[in-house]
Amino acid sequence: MAEITAAMVKELRVKTDAGMMDCKKALVECDGNMDEAIKYLREKGIAKAAKKADREAKEGVVSTIVEGKDGVIFEINCETDFCSKGDKFRALVAEVGAALKASPATTLAEALAVTINGISVEQYIAEQCAVIGENMKLRKFGRYTLDGEGTVISYIHMGGKVGVLLQVACDKPETAESPVFQTMCKDITLHIAACAPKSVDSSSLDPAFVAEEQEIAKAQLIAEGKPEALLQKILPGKLKALYKQSCLMNQEFVKDGSITVEQLVAKTAKELGDSIKVLSFERFQLGA
Repeated sequence: MAEITAAMVKELRVKTDAGMMDCKKALVECDGNMDEAIKYLREKGIAKAAKKADREAKEGVVSTIVEGKDGVIFEINCETDFCSKGDKFRALVAEVGAALKASPATTLAEALAVTINGISVEQYIAEQCAVIGENMKLRKFGRYTLDGEGTVISYIHMGGKVGVLLQVACDKPETAESPVFQTMCKDITLHIAACAPKSVDSSSLDPAFVAEEQEIAKAQLIAEGKPEALLQKILPGKLKALYKQSCLMNQEFVKDGSITVEQLVAKTAKELGDSIKVLSFERFQLGA
C-alpha cells in the first residue's frame, strides 16, 4: 500500500476542487496513483472536469516592492484578465509579495521555498487555486540589494503588464537624496519599460546573442553579394548598430532623442559633481 502524504492530498485537491477527505479517500482507493484518483473523483461526481493545474496561466501581474536600498520584482500568473483584476488575486499578490520582501530570497527557486503560514510559497499559491478558481503560479522573481550610496528604484507600467527594477550607484549620500538624481533614475526606469534593452552595456550583453546576430548579419551581406574582403569592414558597423539597439547606455533616451542614456547619466553626474553608474536592471513583461 502506497504512503499517502499531505502533499499528495493537497495536489489532488488543487487539481480537482474536491474536499481534503474526499481526496485522501480517493488516493487510498487508488493506491496513491494521482491520475487514477482524479478519474475516481470524477466518476463519483466530486471533481470538476477541468483540472486547474493543467490550464495555462498567461495573465496576471508584475509587481515590485522597494524599501530603502532593497527591492524585489516578481510576476504571478493566473488564467484570465478578469481574475488578475479581482480583489482575491490582488490580495494574494500582496501577501506573497510581503513574504518575499521579508525573506532573504534572491532567486526564483529560493522565492518558491519561502514560507507563508508554515508552507512554501509554491504550495500556498497552489492551495489558493482552489479558493480563487484559476491556475496560478509565481513565474519570475528578482532582487537587488545595493551596498553603498545610490538607489534601488522601480516602475510599474500598464497596471502591471511591465515592471522594472533598477539599481544605480553614486559616491555621495547627498547625490542619492538629490531630486535631480532621483528624477534621472525614474526616467531611466520609464525608458527601460518602453525600449526593452537587453543589457546595461556591451560588456554585459550575452555573448551568444552577439555571436548569433553577427552570423545573421554576415549571412545577409553574403546574400546581398558583398565580397568576403568587404565583410570585415562592414560588420563592425553592424555590431555598433546592435549595441545601439540592445544596450541601455547606447540607446537614444526615450524622452530626448538627441542624447543617449549614457550621455544623460554623464550630464547628471557633471551637474551634481559626482560619479554615477547604472549597475543593473530587471525588466519583466507579463507572459514573456
